[in-house]
Amino acid sequence: MKSISRRELFRKAAVGFGAVTLSQWLSGFAPLSGIEHSSDRFSPLFPKSETPQGDFAYLAVARGGPDPEELIRRAVAAIGGMERFVPKGAKVFIKPNMCIKAPASQGATTHPAVAAAVVKLALEAGASKVMVMDFPFQGSSESVYEVCGVGPAVKAAGGEMVPISRVKFVPTDIPDGVKLRKTAIYDDILKAEVIINVPVAKSHMEAGVTLGLKNMMGVVNNRSQMHVSLDQSIVDLNTRVRPQLTIIDAIRVMLRGGPTGGSPDYLKDFNTIIASPDVVAADTYALSFFNKTKDQIPYIGLAEKAGLGRSDIENIKIEEISLG
Repeated sequence: MKSISRRELFRKAAVGFGAVTLSQWLSGFAPLSGIEHSSDRFSPLFPKSETPQGDFAYLAVARGGPDPEELIRRAVAAIGGMERFVPKGAKVFIKPNMCIKAPASQGATTHPAVAAAVVKLALEAGASKVMVMDFPFQGSSESVYEVCGVGPAVKAAGGEMVPISRVKFVPTDIPDGVKLRKTAIYDDILKAEVIINVPVAKSHMEAGVTLGLKNMMGVVNNRSQMHVSLDQSIVDLNTRVRPQLTIIDAIRVMLRGGPTGGSPDYLKDFNTIIASPDVVAADTYALSFFNKTKDQIPYIGLAEKAGLGRSDIENIKIEEISLG
């Protein structure tokens, strides 16, 4: 598949901006009623200066074997089990990367088996509803969900795919934002009681890598607004929408050519899953796939400074699991 240029990406994003302007007009420039906008809901599970209660790993890495679901089960168990993150009866929002209409074999989107396994674990933990969505910049949400394979896999696992409706992007203040002070965020993620971030690990032409922090860009309508000051805007958005759990799909990693790729030469199979309540720690660990350090990815340091997590992974408890 042909890669999308940065100019073309911005052009598509600009179309989205026009749509959110319409939605603001229709709603009188006011948030939809009944939506809570308190950032307290999205506070981290524990502060970066503390260790989690119980004899759990701060971060777990599971690798090897042919079954992504088993890797996820083992990694999540090592950090306390899904019950630690999903209260019984909770409405759970899962955010994979489904940015383009491409099969999973291309490495640009989260592997369907990974997304389905997270749905299963959330339901087993007692979630009342598990919703899955992303706002692609290429193709309609329904067509992207189908082609990348996440849609059918999630439905088979008992989850609900959320078709994107542009009128459901809600103008939202970002009180702790430095550059991004307000943006339109999707209604369902603002309502979610639990957010699980499930990015695919891949390179990115501007940000360097796409991992957990950058994956949250798929909940806003206007990506071009964020690209004006990309690293800081990624961090600003994550101060407003903060996942309780991040599970990085490194089954097949796109080492270059991202975010869309298209060539098998760009891909390498690592058969690895990373799981942590701390998105900064998870992202920092995943940089090893790309032979990069945190100093080479500015938003990692900015996220730590903003209190979103810690990048000193040499000082945290990491459990390494090998399935052969």
